[in-house]
Amino acid sequence: MTSAPTGAWAAMSIRAYRLLFFSAAIVIFGVMGQAVARGWLARELTGSNAGLGGVMLVFGASMLVATPFGGVAADRYPKRLVLLVSIAVLMVSSLVIGLAVVVDAIEYWMLVAVSGVQAAAFAFYLPARIALISEVVPSSLIQNAIVLSQTSQEAMRVIAPALAGVLIGVSVFGVGGVFITAGVASAAALVLVVRLPRSPVRVATESRSPFGEIADAVAYMRVTPGLGLIALLTVGVVMVAFPYLTFLPTLADERFGVGAVGYGLMSTAAGLGALAAGLFSAALNKGMRPWRTIAGSSTALGLTVALLGIADSFVLALVAIAGIGASGLVFQTSTQTQMMRISALEYHGRLQSMVILGFSGFGLAALPLGLVADAISLRSTLACMGGLVIVMTGVFSLVHWRQRDTRAIEIG
Repeated sequence: MTSAPTGAWAAMSIRAYRLLFFSAAIVIFGVMGQAVARGWLARELTGSNAGLGGVMLVFGASMLVATPFGGVAADRYPKRLVLLVSIAVLMVSSLVIGLAVVVDAIEYWMLVAVSGVQAAAFAFYLPARIALISEVVPSSLIQNAIVLSQTSQEAMRVIAPALAGVLIGVSVFGVGGVFITAGVASAAALVLVVRLPRSPVRVATESRSPFGEIADAVAYMRVTPGLGLIALLTVGVVMVAFPYLTFLPTLADERFGVGAVGYGLMSTAAGLGALAAGLFSAALNKGMRPWRTIAGSSTALGLTVALLGIADSFVLALVAIAGIGASGLVFQTSTQTQMMRISALEYHGRLQSMVILGFSGFGLAALPLGLVADAISLRSTLACMGGLVIVMTGVFSLVHWRQRDTRAIEIG
């Protein structure tokens, strides 16, 4: 009997996972690079912040609406097929905008429309990609596979925007070249996904509408011990902690006086922190106790957000942001892993879409938090955000231990 592979790159020993890993890295690279190009192009076309805001609003709203249905599609249809269709849409839409820019036929409405289409495609892509991991790797390697996948995503968050920014400034390349490059990259990812083994089709016991499928997943979360608890904590922490990203420009400009360069360093610090945590977590193939890891990483996330709020020096702020990136990655990967471990395969897509919904919608919390920051100061707001995350984690731990004790009594 062959022993299971171990080590930081254990999941990479499986061919299907390697195909999924590299195709995902390419797709994320294209999406992150286009985020920079999209903002730059919107500004060029309209000359206003409102034009930029309109594109971002359409992208966010489209992803928010489409994400639950992306989860339904991942559970109802073969996940490989969902990935192929989603990547094909990303490829075609990227090439359309890129060519329109090159031939000087681009108009603002085209950028807005394609932004909505791409957001919807990405919303279908993400749940299927995450859920497919449990089909291509054994259960003992799910955590390692998710950590590697998330670490790769964080790497693309650092590399792609920086490269896109450089290429936009090259006259022979420009913003159109960034979109075309993203389209070509999507084509390469499509080739890799085609080589994945075919996914099984879920056999439904009864015909349900997409809304019925979503309601079924919610009901399943409520009756599966611990599942709903993790989902609630994940959405809550994401909605409260991750809007710190919205306030980085203000911190860079007003508190520390480091301008755009300092803002870039802050964004890079978060990505580097996540990368370091991902590589360290991947090396721990067996992982720590999952429930303690979730609670510990969530607490660390709350503490580092609060530290960012009270930081009086730019160096300390960079340390806090690196800590946020590291603890945030461990929190995301540990919650995703545990949800997949304690849930049935046929629910993985919809459950992951609910978690992704929190990440898609954390921008909704940014506006009220911004109003609070204007009223009581950004320092106090960030400290309160971190404190609230810690409180939510305490409630999560208390409820979990009570549920565990109750189940132990029932079994006994």
